[in-house]
Amino acid sequence: MAPTTTPTASLRGHLSTVTRALRGVPYFLHTLYLFTKSDFKTTVIPVSSLAIASAPISSPLRLPHVVFWVWLHVLQFDFANQSLDADEDAKNKSDRPIPAKRITIAQTRLLRWLIVPVCWRLSALYSVETFYASVALAALTLLYNELTAHRRHWIIRNVVNALGFASFEVGATLIAGADPTRLDAIALGSVLASAGIFATTIHTQDFKDVEGDRAIGRQTIPIVFPSAARYTVLFPLLAWSLGLSVLWGLSGVLGALFTTLGTYVGVLYLRGQTIHEYQVAFYWYNRVFLLRVMAMADGSDVLSQLWLSCAHSLPAYCRLYSEPYWARA
Repeated sequence: MAPTTTPTASLRGHLSTVTRALRGVPYFLHTLYLFTKSDFKTTVIPVSSLAIASAPISSPLRLPHVVFWVWLHVLQFDFANQSLDADEDAKNKSDRPIPAKRITIAQTRLLRWLIVPVCWRLSALYSVETFYASVALAALTLLYNELTAHRRHWIIRNVVNALGFASFEVGATLIAGADPTRLDAIALGSVLASAGIFATTIHTQDFKDVEGDRAIGRQTIPIVFPSAARYTVLFPLLAWSLGLSVLWGLSGVLGALFTTLGTYVGVLYLRGQTIHEYQVAFYWYNRVFLLRVMAMADGSDVLSQLWLSCAHSLPAYCRLYSEPYWARA
C-alpha cells in the first residue's frame, strides 16, 4: 500500500517551500543592486537630479517614481553589458554579480530580455511618450552592447552614449513633471543641452582608461589623437560654460563662477600627464572630493557632483529666477 500524505505534512511541505523562496528574495535583490552599484553616482543620481531640476515637478512624491524608473532601465542596460564582458570584469571588477558567482551568464542573459517588457509596461503606465523613451533605451542598449557600438569608432560611441542619456532624461523628466505627455521649453532645452554635453565631453572618462582601452582595441579620442586630445576637453567645456550661462540666464557673477570652474577643469586635462592626474581631472569634471583618502585606487573617496551637476542644476535656476523670453511660451 502506498503511503498517504496527511494534511499536516502537506502543509509543512508548502510552508518549507515558501520559506526557502522568501529567504532567496534578499539575496536576489542584493544581486540586482550589485549590477547597478557603480551606476548610482554616474547615471541614477545625475539623471534623476536633472529631471527634478528641469521639470515643473508636480509633487515630491514623484521623486521615488523617477528614481525607480531610471534604476530599472539602468538595470536593463547592465544585464546586457555585464553578460558580454564577463572575463574582463573578472579581472577588473570582481565584485560584480557574474564574476562573484552570484548568478550565471545564462541567467543574466535571460533576465536581460525578460526585463524589456517590464520596462515598457511600467513606462506605459505614465504616458505613451514615456513608453517611447523606454523603447528608445531598449534599442540603444541593443545597439551599444549586442551590436558592439561600444567597440566602434569614438564618434559612434559618443553619439550612442549621448542619445542614451537623452532617452533616460526624457523619460525621467516626463515622469517628474506635471504633464507626463510633454516637455515644456525649459525641460526640452535641458535635455538637448545635456545630450550635447555628453556627446562632446563624455570622452573625459577615457583619459584615465587608456591602457585598458588600448589592450582591448577600443578606439577612444585619447588613443586616436594622443597629442590633441586634451584640447578636445578644454574648448568644449569653455564653450558649454559660456553657452549655458547665456541659455539659462545666469547673473554675471554666477556665469563668471561657472565659466571659471569649466576652464579650471579643462586646464587640469590640458596639464595632465599621469593616470592619477586624469582621475583627479575627471572627478572635478563629474564630482568634487568631500573627503579625500590618499589611497585613490581603493575607491574610498567620498564624492559629490560638481561641474556636470552644476550644468544639470541650471534649469532649476532658470525656472526659479530668470526664465528668459524663449522659455515663457
